Amino acid sequence: MVDLFTPLKIRDIEIRNRIVLPPMATEKSTKDGHTTEALYRHYEELATGPGMIIVEHSYVDPRGKLSPNQLGIYDDTHTDGLRELAERISSGGAVPVIQISHGGGKCSPDVTGKRAEAPSNVYFTDAQVISETRKKELKDAFVKAAERAMKAGFQGVEVHGAHGFLLGQFLSPVTNRGEERYGLEERMGFPLEVVEGVKKVLKDRLLLYRLGASDMMEGGLTTEESGRFASELEKRGVDILDVSGNLCGSRPDTHEQGYFIPLAEEMKGYVKVPVIGVGGIKEPIFADSVVREGRIDLVAVGREQWGNPKWAVNAKDILKKE
Repeated sequence: MVDLFTPLKIRDIEIRNRIVLPPMATEKSTKDGHTTEALYRHYEELATGPGMIIVEHSYVDPRGKLSPNQLGIYDDTHTDGLRELAERISSGGAVPVIQISHGGGKCSPDVTGKRAEAPSNVYFTDAQVISETRKKELKDAFVKAAERAMKAGFQGVEVHGAHGFLLGQFLSPVTNRGEERYGLEERMGFPLEVVEGVKKVLKDRLLLYRLGASDMMEGGLTTEESGRFASELEKRGVDILDVSGNLCGSRPDTHEQGYFIPLAEEMKGYVKVPVIGVGGIKEPIFADSVVREGRIDLVAVGREQWGNPKWAVNAKDILKKE
């Protein structure tokens, strides 16, 4: 039976267990997005336990920056520092993956110095609507970011399409609409273009997609639509589907452990690739159970690992006793 500590091999990359450290912003980078010793130490300390570490959302374009000390991957000068980061994670035994992102309409001129940009300005009323020309530039920015990640030695790239950021804004009927509501085919077009472009440069490395599978609001993105989108992602070569929320954000108003697991479980019904579940998971026994029961394939444990870098190591001992 598959459990929390069963290895998983995808392509030629073996993940030693089913525990994932999900991407969480540290604000330990420089103002222009470069790595620091504090950032290296943070991930190095965490790398001895989980099977995979997905490094925090790294902005692919200066207009996509969300916070003052966010990690960047928009320029070739970032590559050397990212290489050191990937090496430190690998030295602990975890598979290093980096998430690439653009904040879209959630960005602030106070951070970027420029007006936010979004698929439409119905929801983000102050945003500049992204033109077809700009779409091509942004797709290229994601692709070049993925190329930098490969040069830096990461074993995979996760394209961020959740938490109401740019690609999630394109997918949602709330944030991507004109005078008439756009259909799913139109809304998922640009995210799929980005995925196709990134896939071409990854070759034998892993491609992950963080899918915001529901807006959790009236008139928002439905799980049926997300399931259809997930199927299209799989057709375009996504190796792992990482399921979270979309416009509702990463931490909806609930304290229930595993609050996004039902979403991940539902998406698992649409794809054959491994699925990551997340959502305030604290207890090793709970994490083990959702894998054993086949509800999901990998478990993302974030803040508990931040608070205790030995969480995964301790989890093995706890489960042995059980």
